[in-house]
Amino acid sequence: MFNRRSFLLSCGLTATGLLGSKAAAAELDLRACRPADPLTALQQGNARFAAAWQASNAATAEERSHAMAGLWQDNCYVPSSALRTGQAPWASILCCADSRVAPEWIFDAVPSDLFVIRSAGNTAFDEAIASLEYAVSVLQTPLILVMGHSGCGAVTAARSDAPLTPLLDALVEPIRALHQPGDTLDAAIRNNARHSAQQLTARSALLAEAAASNQLTIRSAHFDIGSGTVTMI
Repeated sequence: MFNRRSFLLSCGLTATGLLGSKAAAAELDLRACRPADPLTALQQGNARFAAAWQASNAATAEERSHAMAGLWQDNCYVPSSALRTGQAPWASILCCADSRVAPEWIFDAVPSDLFVIRSAGNTAFDEAIASLEYAVSVLQTPLILVMGHSGCGAVTAARSDAPLTPLLDALVEPIRALHQPGDTLDAAIRNNARHSAQQLTARSALLAEAAASNQLTIRSAHFDIGSGTVTMI
């Protein structure tokens, strides 16, 4: 049975160890900004970002900076005194390491909002799944979003015959295994994100139990770099 206390004890972790000696007060501060519907909060944050991102196509650098400057102004900020002692992210994001795909930007989020795992190709590698188990069991994160993105270099490499280093070849192997003749790059990117999301519960009993008991929602998504828009898939 999915049990947060058992997980903490088996890992040698305690509430005091995670949150410090002022755990109760800190946890109140940390959870003050948690939205009632994390997925809707991500979508609303992305809408704000996408509007600014598209406006930033202005001609001059000053105009582009001005277009982006309004982000984060109205967000709920946890005090640094609380962040010193812990964290309470309300969504976990598994996404690509691509420099254009920073979740805190894309979802107009602030420190402690998002628990982020990034690797080229956003595959469900062992360390990513373990990190998400921690997020769900210890941090009680109720949502995992697996996000691919337009023009993904890892998916492009997996579809190519160009030689790779042994480590890069191993990294893209799970993506290459999904290849379907005739698929476009965009279709392959979306299929990879869906597959990674499915692998989380297929390979983790903890995540599967959390999802089955409605403690966890897992979704996949696609980020279009040109428009700045995230769509669920």
